[in-house]
Amino acid sequence: MATIAPPASDQNSAPEWRTSPTAHEALMEHFAKHPEERPQHSHKWDVSRSDIYYEDRWQPIFKEMQDAGPLHYIPESPYGPYWAVVGHKAIQHIEALPEAFSSSWEYGGITILERPEDEELKPEEERFELPMFIAMDRPKHTGQRRTVAPKFTPSAMTAMETDIRARTGELLDSLPRGEVFDWVDKVSIELTTGMLALLFDFPWEDRRLLTFWSDWSGDTELGSIRELDEYRRGILHEMAAYFQQLWVRKTQEEPGDDLISMMIHSDAMNQMSPQEFMGNLVLLIVGGNDTTRNTMSGIVHSLDKFPDQRKLFEEQPELIPNAVQECIRFQTPLAHMRRTCTEDTEVFGQTIKEGDKVVLWYLGANREETVFENPHKLDITRDNARRHIAFGYGIHRCVGARLAELQLKVLLEEMHKRRMRVHVAGDVERVRANFVHGFRTLEVEITEF
Repeated sequence: MATIAPPASDQNSAPEWRTSPTAHEALMEHFAKHPEERPQHSHKWDVSRSDIYYEDRWQPIFKEMQDAGPLHYIPESPYGPYWAVVGHKAIQHIEALPEAFSSSWEYGGITILERPEDEELKPEEERFELPMFIAMDRPKHTGQRRTVAPKFTPSAMTAMETDIRARTGELLDSLPRGEVFDWVDKVSIELTTGMLALLFDFPWEDRRLLTFWSDWSGDTELGSIRELDEYRRGILHEMAAYFQQLWVRKTQEEPGDDLISMMIHSDAMNQMSPQEFMGNLVLLIVGGNDTTRNTMSGIVHSLDKFPDQRKLFEEQPELIPNAVQECIRFQTPLAHMRRTCTEDTEVFGQTIKEGDKVVLWYLGANREETVFENPHKLDITRDNARRHIAFGYGIHRCVGARLAELQLKVLLEEMHKRRMRVHVAGDVERVRANFVHGFRTLEVEITEF
């Protein structure tokens, strides 16, 4: 397998240093060679199909399901049978029952992806399991979450805001005027990867590795291709080895307030197995990268799509805090989370059996018309925008939600301060996936209002 070479210099452009393909490149190359292995979907309500998100045509399917009820059993899919929970109230109800609906990696974890059938047959030391605190149940979940939670308190946000604002303003000032460029690469990736580097005290010149690892970690379709398992594992082991070097260095330093130092000095996390360490890295990298990054892209795309809302944003900057919530609702950067039923449980008139896979489609619920009037329209004055469940609900609600909200608020404020209007002016390519919901490319041009 090719080695991931760190970048020779600080580059804001597409990473020319990469010697391994991106996750997307590897997946497309595999399907080009083996078109017969593309996932086949026969059930009309099987919303695990990635093409409906890539082509942005998922909305009527979810509406049809919601009109028929809040949850439906899908007997066949490339990921096995599952319950599709599409109702806003039903998702909150299930999330509020963490004992009955487990998040544990031991049952299958938090994505629709099936555990490989042969995994249970392997010796424990050879299994490729990635325990992480979002994929744990209480009490272990509680201790590990509490370890990193202090990094995301209101006082921590106040301490970070000055730096976030300075970095955001500097980046916006560096953007080209009068020419088309990719907002995803120049802005969304750069701001979120930079934030992650600061949270981990990660070498700044290597920060684009975080994006590379995030993409390889978070692609559920990629995870279903057995032929790519060894390659993917190799990349994640390289990630773990890199972070292990950081861990060793930080054990020899005074305690800091970065996430690695917080883990080292925590009774709940300082004795993690290599697999658990890797799993929590994946959680923090994907959680801190893909989510905010795709909402930063979604903001400029949706404001361009709804010029009346862009005008409101330009004329009434006091709407920015609510606009952030509405943009998060509208984008919903993680489409689903999965739970596994631990005992026969009746939910909204349906009996979910012990062992059943239960998939909570946040994306659909955030567009439910009985909760959000005219849900497919961006409305930055929406009075219940905060009712979105893009961050989840209950004990597994996103630990970094405040940081995501702060980064998005600062981005909109700094854009407004510069009277920056961003037009979609070229290619728009969405992510082909059923877990991460976002943009791969968004070509734009900047003018002023």
